[in-house]
Amino acid sequence: MPYDASLVNSSVPHSARIWNYWLGGKDCYAVDREVGDRIRAANPGIVDIARAQRGFLARAVEYLVREAGVRQFLDVGTGLPTADNTHEVAQRLAPESRIVYVDHDPIVLSHAEALLTSAPEGATGYIDADLRDPDAILEQAAATLDFTRPVALLLLGITAHVTDDSVYALVGRLVDALPSGSYLVLCDDTEVLDPERMREMIQQWNEASDNPRVNRSPEQLARFFDGLELLEPGVVSVPRWRPVPGAPRPPAEVDDFGGVARKP
Repeated sequence: MPYDASLVNSSVPHSARIWNYWLGGKDCYAVDREVGDRIRAANPGIVDIARAQRGFLARAVEYLVREAGVRQFLDVGTGLPTADNTHEVAQRLAPESRIVYVDHDPIVLSHAEALLTSAPEGATGYIDADLRDPDAILEQAAATLDFTRPVALLLLGITAHVTDDSVYALVGRLVDALPSGSYLVLCDDTEVLDPERMREMIQQWNEASDNPRVNRSPEQLARFFDGLELLEPGVVSVPRWRPVPGAPRPPAEVDDFGGVARKP
């Protein structure tokens, strides 16, 4: 699908641009900064969550490349490009890695060229598709990925946008299509550490944004890994998932939990 500039409305706040703003990016408008600041005022920890989630992505991809030998990644709900996108982390370690990004957001589509850079030994692709249509994702991803070899499925901060229990079947359809030895990397927001502020954040987000969200409990997030081999330390606050060694104390927790699991 070619980029259509008319689809980008700079007068309406947009979830991808707000998230980009919290990560320190520049791909946002005044209305996104205004709403982002309002949500951050209600829940100052939201910026920590955004950055902790990005760190989790980098550590998980590094583990999968270095230790699990994965060379294929399907990143659904990509969001706007920032530092250390999936292909950058993977191809720094293994230039032959192949990555497919998936998003249905015209804002992200407008920046897809930044996601399509690749080491010459590998490949990247971009699919304009929605988590709610897993069959379309799988059909188009097969142009870049070999589904007879292990694939890491990345779902970071995206399952919250499917606000009912149909999300489990959607994720299950994607996981079922992956061969043995593949991995699921998933995280999303919770209400464990600061329930009042996290609920207020969801309320403000849903009032201002075009893409509603819901918080889930760690137990609800753990359901996504049913039938898979959950790696240590399990489903935890994302800064606590295999933090960089050598820190004098464990990293502070945030209200975003996730984990990594292998498909047997």
